[in-house]
Amino acid sequence: MNKYGVNFNKNAIKARLAPEKRFLHMTDHKDVLARDISAKSESMQAHLIAIRRDIHAHPELGFDTVRTAHIVEQELLRLGLTPKTGVGRTGVMVDIVGAHPGKTVLLRADMDALPIHEQTGLPFSSQYPGKMHACGHDIHTATMLGVAAIVPHYRAQLHGTLRLIFQPAEETPDSGAEAMIADGAADGVDLAITLHNKPELAAGEIGLTRGASTASSDEFDVVVHGKSTHAARPHMGTDPIIAAVNLVSQLQTIISRELDPANSAVLTIGHIHGGSTHNIISDSCLIQGTVRAKSPAARAHIEEAFKRICAGVALSLNVRVEVNYQRGVPPLMNDDVLIDALEPILSHQFGKAIVAKPSASFGAEDFSLFTERAPGCQIHIGSGAPGRDDHLHNSDYQPDERSIHAGTQALARLAIDLLS
Repeated sequence: MNKYGVNFNKNAIKARLAPEKRFLHMTDHKDVLARDISAKSESMQAHLIAIRRDIHAHPELGFDTVRTAHIVEQELLRLGLTPKTGVGRTGVMVDIVGAHPGKTVLLRADMDALPIHEQTGLPFSSQYPGKMHACGHDIHTATMLGVAAIVPHYRAQLHGTLRLIFQPAEETPDSGAEAMIADGAADGVDLAITLHNKPELAAGEIGLTRGASTASSDEFDVVVHGKSTHAARPHMGTDPIIAAVNLVSQLQTIISRELDPANSAVLTIGHIHGGSTHNIISDSCLIQGTVRAKSPAARAHIEEAFKRICAGVALSLNVRVEVNYQRGVPPLMNDDVLIDALEPILSHQFGKAIVAKPSASFGAEDFSLFTERAPGCQIHIGSGAPGRDDHLHNSDYQPDERSIHAGTQALARLAIDLLS
């Protein structure tokens, strides 16, 4: 038995090394729990899709998820649960307490939309110009409401508590995860799990990831201060633009020459501004950009190297370099022991081998603030529709709604097994 209460023996370890053989054997017998969860999820799909479409038609940004939170609250009350509202300003939280004492497992769905004008033309498309659920958080919210409906049926066998949180402001610099944690959402949590729809996977597919699921997201503002002068007399001033050009070039060597290529990162300069006309050397030059890293060690190294190079350019080119390096969310690190536990759980639910793979994503996710406090992971739910090539944060994003059924089954099953 591992630290999450899931039994492993020598045969299970051998089976993990040969997953296809293992699951051919597994499908020879009936999994009663899998059938029961699937049937319960299937029976509520029309209702959950209706909720999803309502939320989709009324997208809300950041912490302004008041209407969405009210829908969640009313649905949880209808299910006989006792939600707590106003957690992290506009978040919703509910505990489903099992019949026996035990650990606390947290599942999170995010609720906020993006400032994108929808172009899908769907009958339930956004009614608010410039706002759209282009990241599928409407899918996440509906899925988690499905979990809230299923898990209470198994209270008698649960050892511990399932905590469901519906989070605002995942897409904004002002983090909803941070706000909910400040209001106690992570208190006493032993395991933390979130889901995300993934259009690169077909609807119904489940993806697990080893290592980092998403990257850290840090930003920087650098002002190179020189001394202005006439362009014809450069020797009488100090050119901050020349220094900035050198700085941009040298910063890229952090990625190409200081990091292990197998544990790479991304450093992007997104904005440079200096000077106002043709014949004047300016007083200053602004450089802005972002850094993404897939491990805490790489993230720390980049920050140290960044500041070292800025100091070196300042010294070598006789300028003053002002650095404002702002740390955002950390990388979302999937806990290996938890992934080991989830592979067989989800494989049993879906009757096929589900094996974790590395992630190539450098996106960022503030759920990493939860996984800094408790072992956790992110599960990907396939949302790709037949004949489409969709991507997140796109004005024509049309996820396959069958992903709600798959996500509901996956999260309900892992909650029941981890707490049984």
